[in-house]
Formats: sequence, structure tokens, C-alpha cells
Amino acid sequence: MSDLIDKLASSPDGAKLSILTIGDWGQAYENSPDSFVETLIKHKDSFPNLRKIFIGDMGFEECEVSWINQTNLAPLLEAFPELQSLTVKGSQDLSLQPLVHGKLEELVIICGGLPKSVIEEITSARLPELKKLELYLGVDNYGFDGGVEDILPLLNGNLFPKLKYLGLKDSEIQDEIAIAAADAPILDQLDTLDLSYGTLSDEGGKALLASERIKKLKHLNLSYHYMSDDLLLRWKQSGLSVDVTDQQEADEEDWRYPFLTE
Repeated sequence: MSDLIDKLASSPDGAKLSILTIGDWGQAYENSPDSFVETLIKHKDSFPNLRKIFIGDMGFEECEVSWINQTNLAPLLEAFPELQSLTVKGSQDLSLQPLVHGKLEELVIICGGLPKSVIEEITSARLPELKKLELYLGVDNYGFDGGVEDILPLLNGNLFPKLKYLGLKDSEIQDEIAIAAADAPILDQLDTLDLSYGTLSDEGGKALLASERIKKLKHLNLSYHYMSDDLLLRWKQSGLSVDVTDQQEADEEDWRYPFLTE
């Protein structure tokens, strides 16, 4: 991967590049992206128009999401002050410390379990232009070691003044998050709240449906859920822009699973 970045940097196309997507760098379950991240930083002046980076774009055939090794990507953000979007897949050894950037508008982390340490780095971040924050929270078996109390700072509405899309998704505690989000101050500034891909049941769904603040949203994404037919009918009759597709069924012992874990 480092060799490929070297070649790209020396080609005429490098100066025109606006989007860089990096997939499987070879045995990502053992190898971190450190070496090619250093190479990318070394060539930062060769990519003056780079605005969007995705590190870890790979399917389960190449590497299960929970096995993908990451690293501290804060130096990458520092090297590219004009960057507008960063997407990361995998959370093993992931860090974003310090998370400071003057122009980043979009941050997406796709994983089977997001460590509390990374959530804390995000809640301590300085990202004045951030408009979209999408976090796959996952399950404790694959890295999520926090609780709803760690999510609350993201719901207070005082961290990112320009935020319009908030995704707190793919969570095993989706009901707790939904209840906390139902009357959260952040809803007053959002266009979209995304609580999809998790274990949302009627408990969380009813809290959202009863909220006056939820009605101010342009869109609510609850797709992939465990809500009942009766509650789905109430959502459809609500007149709200809400996605309640992909209904799941819990097993006999009420085990519910998020969309993406291992």
C-alpha cells in the first residue's frame, strides 16, 4: 500500500485527487495501517485537493470488521487541513487523539464495537464545521465497553454547532439511546437522527414516538429494528418522515442482535 501511495503521489493524477479510498492493505487482522499512513502524510503536498479519505473499505471476505487493525489517525487530520470527510472502518487500536480540525464536515466510524476511549475523544473534539457524525456503536463482545452515559454528551447539543446528521446506530443498547435521545437538546438543531441497525424495540420506539422534539426532524431512520407490528402501524400513521423498514424478530429468549458485530 505504501508503494501504491508513492506511485500515486508521483503521478500527474495525484494533484487532482479529491477522494482517496483505501481498502485491504494485506492481512489487516494482523497489520496496522501505520506504515502507509506515514507515507500518505509524507506526500501531503502531492495531494493539495484531497477532501475525502476512507481507510478500511473492505468486506468480510477480506477481513471481518471487528478484526481490522487501526491506529491513531489524528496525525492524518493534522496533515490535511483542507479535509472535509473521514470514514474509518474497524476499531481495533483506533484513536483520534487529539481530534481537532478546522474544516472537517463528516466523520463516520464503521465497526462492530466502538471503544469508550474513542467516544470520549469525539466528545472532547474541536470540530467547528462538523455537519455529519455517524457512529456504529456495536456490542461489548467486539469492543464497545461504554454505556448510555458516554453517549449523553453527544445529545446535549453544545459540542458541534453545525451538526445536522447524528447517527448513533448498530447498538446493543439502542433502546436506552432512543429514550435518552427522545427529548435531547440536540434534536433542535438536527435534520436527521439515525438510530438504525440496532436492537430497538417497542420500549425505545414508544419514547421516540411520544416526543415533540422528534416531530421537528426532517427524517428519522429506525431501519433494522425489533418493533412490533402495532407500533409500526402507529409510526406509519404519524405523518413523520421515518424509515421503519427491515423489521427483525427476536428469538424465543428475546435475544436481539445489531446489524453489524463481528
